[in-house]
Formats: sequence, C-alpha cells, structure tokens
Amino acid sequence: MRRLAALALAGSLVLTACSAGAGSSGTGGPSGAPSTDLAVGMIAEPANLDFTRTDGAAIPQALLDNVYEGLVAVDDDGRVVPRLAKSWDVSPDRRTYAFHLVEGATFSNGQPFTAADAVFSIDRVKKEWTTSLARAMDVVAKAEAKDEHTLVVTLTRPSNDWLYRMTTRIGAMFSRTGVDDLATTTVGTGPYTVDRWKRGDSLHLTRRDDYWGTTPFFTGVTLKYFKDPTALDNALLTNAIDVVSTVQAPESLGQFTNDPRFQVVEGTTNGEVVLSFNHARPPFDDPAVRRAARQAIDEKSLLQSCWAGRGTLIGSMVPPTDPWYEDLTGLRPHDPEAAKATLARSAHPDATVRLRLPTLPYATSCGQVVKSDLEKAGFRVTLDQLEFPAAWVTQVMKNGDYDASIVAHVEPRDLPTLYGNPDYYLHYDNPKVRAAIAAGDAGDEKTQVAKMKEAARLLAEDDASEWLFLLPNLVVAKKDVTGLPTNSVGESFDVTGLARG
Repeated sequence: MRRLAALALAGSLVLTACSAGAGSSGTGGPSGAPSTDLAVGMIAEPANLDFTRTDGAAIPQALLDNVYEGLVAVDDDGRVVPRLAKSWDVSPDRRTYAFHLVEGATFSNGQPFTAADAVFSIDRVKKEWTTSLARAMDVVAKAEAKDEHTLVVTLTRPSNDWLYRMTTRIGAMFSRTGVDDLATTTVGTGPYTVDRWKRGDSLHLTRRDDYWGTTPFFTGVTLKYFKDPTALDNALLTNAIDVVSTVQAPESLGQFTNDPRFQVVEGTTNGEVVLSFNHARPPFDDPAVRRAARQAIDEKSLLQSCWAGRGTLIGSMVPPTDPWYEDLTGLRPHDPEAAKATLARSAHPDATVRLRLPTLPYATSCGQVVKSDLEKAGFRVTLDQLEFPAAWVTQVMKNGDYDASIVAHVEPRDLPTLYGNPDYYLHYDNPKVRAAIAAGDAGDEKTQVAKMKEAARLLAEDDASEWLFLLPNLVVAKKDVTGLPTNSVGESFDVTGLARG
C-alpha cells in the first residue's frame, strides 16, 4: 500500500448567512478567540435540513463543512485533502482504502467520532438515503472498523471518482445516535451547530466550544435568505448583512465597486447553468429537435443580456477547473436559419415546449431570452415558474413534469450524475457516454482525463442539453471581511475560514 501524505487543512470557501445587523467583535470565545457575529445574505433557502432525503444544493451549501464534516474535503484548487481522516492508504489494486482517523473529534451531542460512526454513515447512504446522489456509494462493497480510529473501505472495482465524492454531501459523517430527526435537528462534528431556524427568513449557526479542530473566528453566523436580488443588495448597503454570498444581479456591481466600504471578489465556480431537456418524452426525445434548440440560442447574447456578461461559455458539462476541460463552444454555433431548417425536418416540426423555471434570478432572467430565441426558430414555448426548491424539485426533478428547464448544477464533477444515470430527471440514455464514464473512472489518471473528455464531446455532439454558461463566483462584502476565496469549487459555502481584519 502506498501512503498518501496528510495535508494541512486550510479553512476556506465562502459565504452564506445573514441577520439583521452586522456583528460586533469582542472577546470571550474558546481559547481566547474573538466573540463576534457574521451576517451573510443568500438566495435559496433549504426546504428542510436533511440532505439525505432532499435533493438540491441549498442544504449542503449551508451545512457541509460548517455543521457536518467528511473524512476528506476539497481545497480551493479542487484537490482532495484530509479532514476527519488525517491520512489514508490505498492498496495497489486501488480497491481498498484504509483511513486513519483523527483522535478527539466529537459530535455536537457529545458522542465521540469513531470508525464505527464512519461505517454507519457509509452504510446509511447505501441503505437509507433517497436522494439521486446516493448512487455514488454503490461502488462500496463493504466498510469495516478495524479499530476505533481505523476505517477500511473496500470497493467492488477501482474508482477514481469515489474518493472525490467523499468530499461532497454523501461523505458527511453522522452520529449513530443523532439521525432521528435530521429534517430539523443537526448533529455533526463541525465547528458550528444550528441553534435557530426562522423558516422563510434565516438560519443561525453557533460556534461550538468543544470543537476538535481549529476554532473559527466568528461566534455566530446567520444565513439570511432573500427572494429578491435588490433586497439582497440593499441589505448590504444598509449594514444589515456583511456579505452577499452570490451576487444575483451582476448589473448592480457598480454600486459596490465604486464604494470604498466594500470589496468585490470575482472568480469562477463549477455551477453550470443548464437548459435541461426531458429526453423521456417529445419533443426532446428527438435529437434533431435538441440540435435545433441549441442552434437557436445565442449564448453570447444571452450571457450579456441576462447576466451582464459575467460568466464563462463552456459548450458541455465540464468547467475549466476540471482536468478534462475542453472548449467545445464552437461545436454547435448559433445559427437561427439552420435552427429553423433543422426543426422543420425533425419529427416535431411544430414543437411545443413547456419551459418550467425555478424562482431563481438567473433562471427567470435567462428563461425569457431562451423563450425568445426558441420562438424565433419556430418553437412554441409556454413558460411558468415554480417555487424553489420545494415545488421545482418535486415537479421537475422527481416527477419529470416538464419539457425543458433552466437550473445551475453546482455539485462538483457532476457530468456522471446528469448523463450517466437514465433515471435522473433528464432521462438521458446513451450507452457510449456511460461506457466512457465507466472507463474513465476505472482507469489511471491519463485514461480518466481522456475518457471524460470523450464523454463531454459525445454529450455536445448529441445535444444532450444546452449549456448556457458557467456561473461566476461574484461575492461582495464589507472591506474588513477576510478569507473570501476567489473560486468556489465545492458544495458548501464554508464560513469557517472567514474573519474580520
């Protein structure tokens, strides 16, 4: 077995939270740490606190790394680094992982974290999780506690993807005595606990005095949720919050860039804004209709008009921060005349599209542009909006009651999730794509890169979706807030590395 050296964890990643009034600093925290509060404004509020049974990004954005931790985490550069496992060994056949766990970690209910809890958490994903992402744990043959601080996981086959997935929500460690009411009560090993949840308004996190790792700067963090981008911006301008976690109206940035009270951080994310096609029913079961739709949409103009030109055009389901990124934006260029001709020759020349949008600013703004572009090519488009996350997740993701939708898929390296599982809400079924994904997962690093590039190109050639753009990481904060990362590449908005300078 070869030893993977333990790397120091650098607390990072961002934002998320907000309360009425910025916090004031003082002393009195554990180990002399400052006693202070942080307020961060966000858009999508969790429907509940249980990401084991509820899809969508809002819950892990708030809770992962802050309340729940995994054996491993991902750093700002997308590398897998230690968290509750201080190091690990991998067998020569790449099927067995031996994790050496930190000592002294406890859950917020006072119970110690042990290898038995890790076994419980992994087995629970396989047996009791009901979300679509739980399939990533199917590759695990067994998990065993060799002793209190040694966990051994055996896979059914070599998998490059599995360890990376353990940095996401499916890798969260749960207490064996703390899963009775996950929808309202959280029990994790992280530095914060949820102590107040005002539904429709805010979620408040309180710092733990007994946290096993490095004590965060802020005593309390309030995640405050806004449905309106203007209200979110105004909350920062009026000193009601400290951070806008993700700017929802990029055209409004000027009011902050010219104000010395604020800082603007701009980087990238792995949040692909996808025009999703429902492959299970007409009209998008026809490849020609999908091609016509992609030819009809002017991505450059769309990005400028609905997101102020902020973001990156990508051409397939891979962001530039992934090793297998390839610029495929030129593969299906905007050509409205070709779109009309392609649609006319298709099986559905009078295609009617029910475009169902989540009530998120980027979706509602870009949805109008998509509707207009499609109609110019001959599509008949009806548009409605669904409250996000509850109504959209139920009607679109679970029930498949849609023809097309627009949503940002912010989970890292999620190409296999969307296009490798025909049961997922896109109902995309392409054996060649699944074969490329499988070969990339089982191969060495060079093979993984080559096969994932192949999968991305197959998706683009098959017009599996229309990838509108990659969301930018746009954060606005008070000048004295430090630790804001340039890029956001994980699932969580990690507040543990933020401070006030």
